[in-house]
Amino acid sequence: MSKNLFVTGTGTDVGKTFVSGLIVKKLHEDGKKVAYFKAAMSGNVRCEDGTLLPGDAAAVKAVSGIKQPIESMCPYVYETAVSPHLASRLEGNPVRLPVVKAAFARLSKEYDYVVVEGSGGILCPLRFDGETLQLEDVIRELALPCVMVADAGLGTINDVALTAFYMKAKHIPLKGILFNHFHAGDRMEEDNLRMCEYLSGEQVLASVADGDHTLSISPDALEALFA
Repeated sequence: MSKNLFVTGTGTDVGKTFVSGLIVKKLHEDGKKVAYFKAAMSGNVRCEDGTLLPGDAAAVKAVSGIKQPIESMCPYVYETAVSPHLASRLEGNPVRLPVVKAAFARLSKEYDYVVVEGSGGILCPLRFDGETLQLEDVIRELALPCVMVADAGLGTINDVALTAFYMKAKHIPLKGILFNHFHAGDRMEEDNLRMCEYLSGEQVLASVADGDHTLSISPDALEALFA
């Protein structure tokens, strides 16, 4: 069975997919058999044959160089660019936890490590149509430790602190923070890093600059985040 890690974020468009790709790439280049998984993905492009291309999965494949079949990466793929709970109400095929667990279990048997990316921020609902399913339900069912991706820029102190406080209140295991879009030497972003660590009680594990091709963390330290 695999060791696993969940990648959440302070919100949409903070760079969870890119950072997830770098995590997968680091392990892949270290010789580990690693897979990527996302329970539900919305805002995807419909191909000429009518199928939907899971864009985040394709991006992770491109960044990491893994050969994992894209169809194994995400059991629920939607076209409408809204939260999965609304996309499924508009398009049908709502997210079902047993389906997510079964798809994840198949990867867990085949790979040594699985990186699981969330949708939006930690409170993003996956289903709300008489049945309710939250990201934290998936995290608990799959027993996943978490890292948080945050934008390094203005506003991140509040976003990081509130996300960390919520996760701790809900007993969701948080292993640390990964700063994205970081500019070394920028006084505000350097201060954001220190303030986020102080207010959240969590360490910034690595900072990622735009255009980075690797994650500035050792393979051993990265593997230690997985459980």
